[in-house]
Amino acid sequence: MTPAVGATIYSVAERAGVSIATVSRVLQGRAVVSEATRQKVLEAVESLHYVPLGAARSLAVRHHEAYGLVIPELTGPYYSELLMGFETRAAELGQSVILLLANGKSDVPGAVGHLATRVDGIAVLGSAALPPTLARALRGRKPVVVIAGSSPHVPGGDSVELVAAENVHSAEQLTAHVLDHGRSRLLYVGDPDPAPDISERYAGFVAAHAARGLVAAEPVRVPFRESEGVAVADRILSGELEADALVCANDELALSIMTRLQDAGRDVPGDIAVVGWDDVMTSRYVRPGMTTVRQPVHELGVLAAERLHQRVDGAAPLPAPVLLPTEVVLRGSCGCPTP
Repeated sequence: MTPAVGATIYSVAERAGVSIATVSRVLQGRAVVSEATRQKVLEAVESLHYVPLGAARSLAVRHHEAYGLVIPELTGPYYSELLMGFETRAAELGQSVILLLANGKSDVPGAVGHLATRVDGIAVLGSAALPPTLARALRGRKPVVVIAGSSPHVPGGDSVELVAAENVHSAEQLTAHVLDHGRSRLLYVGDPDPAPDISERYAGFVAAHAARGLVAAEPVRVPFRESEGVAVADRILSGELEADALVCANDELALSIMTRLQDAGRDVPGDIAVVGWDDVMTSRYVRPGMTTVRQPVHELGVLAAERLHQRVDGAAPLPAPVLLPTEVVLRGSCGCPTP
């Protein structure tokens, strides 16, 4: 579609049948606008290829000073490591970072839309924080890099790029290793639905079972937080959940589960094996050491900032997602001998 020539906030308001004040409220992410009205404004913005004045000025003078980073929250080691990588590389490139925490926001598309008026490019963790309507509205006007998403779930056309770490193969390797220890009642801990990378890890878990003619159990669908791991351990201790091995979506869950089980007198891995994902520093120092998958979280942040900078400076989009390798790290929590 050919962009509208000279599109203004007035033409957007006319197309949507609302006042310019309403258009301004939608673009600023204010919650006082109804969902139906917000959708009409976003559709008008998309059809007219309207760029808010501040962003248009930035593009005209090529004066890029800030990138946006959208992540769910800042709790846990994963997010802080990702942010550190992104912010460090952005600073090296002379850019500041505006951070948006999506959890708790009643209108994430509105908040991201407002962020888009203040920055020259946006990096988003996972496709869940970038709804298709917003991705289409940003298409052709603001570069977007999705971190740890999945190609079929990333909307937005050529303006959206994907950088991720490999998940399926390493998850299959990890699960196969646990099965090779003679474990037969494995549970996957973590909800695959909200996050494409977690979904891919569960796919690897399923594939390892299928390769042996086994049917994988349904996942234990919990958020990826320490408190949820404690709750899962309590369900195991009470007999509600039965397993001889737990394959966890991240180390935060795995470490909290293992600690709670050990505090209750259970032997890990004697009674139950526990493995994780991320290889956070603590995984190396607990006893037994946590068997996990090392993924380049800091490097993902660096790469996202780098690609965003290149796209803002006019580089062509990459023809395929950038996929960084991951590595299974064997320690004692799976049943391997402890050095």
